[in-house]
Amino acid sequence: MSFLSESKLPNVQDFDLIYEDSALLVFNKPSGLLSVPGKGPEKADCLRTRVQQVYPEALTVHRLDMSTSGILLMARSAELHRKLSIAFQDREVKKRYVAVVDGHVKRSLENPSQEWQLIDKPIATDWINRPLQKIDLVEGKPSQTHYKVLSYDAATNSTSVELAPITGRTHQLRVHLQSLGHPILGDHLYASPDIQAKSARLLLHASSLTINHPITGLAIEWQCAAPF
Repeated sequence: MSFLSESKLPNVQDFDLIYEDSALLVFNKPSGLLSVPGKGPEKADCLRTRVQQVYPEALTVHRLDMSTSGILLMARSAELHRKLSIAFQDREVKKRYVAVVDGHVKRSLENPSQEWQLIDKPIATDWINRPLQKIDLVEGKPSQTHYKVLSYDAATNSTSVELAPITGRTHQLRVHLQSLGHPILGDHLYASPDIQAKSARLLLHASSLTINHPITGLAIEWQCAAPF
């Protein structure tokens, strides 16, 4: 549902605004741009910094990895930021991603009729190899991702998948897909050099976001097609 007009900024080289109302700002973050500033002056440029030059009240509600593109939501006041942060924390927000992974992903032999499959593997920080994360059955935090196969490309031996994370661990989608033996193309952290070389960027995109609007309470959904 869209009850207020969408907007585009004329200065589109700085950021891509796909929705605006009195409470929310929604952007299509490009791959290669940080969501928030990192440590050091070389990591000062990010989506939040760019947006706050035009919307100084904008506050980041959630993040996408630097290499991930797609829908990112910001709030326009501290109170709305609090409400939306609680919604994310309570898993009231529905997120969808699309990715292209190496190899032929097949449906589970145990449940071949089910369109969606579940990856249920706990994730922990790999302290020796930070910032990497890893599957850790002993000390990992519970982590679940639903996925379904969209298409298989025999020419490149790659599969397009849709992802619906339940939890939101660091690098969750990348780690879970690698754990299946199907790392994301272009993943410089979790893929082998030959799989990294298949794409100039990480082929992971936040394609859909659905929330209950913090003012009206009505469900509102944004979609943003992947550029790959």
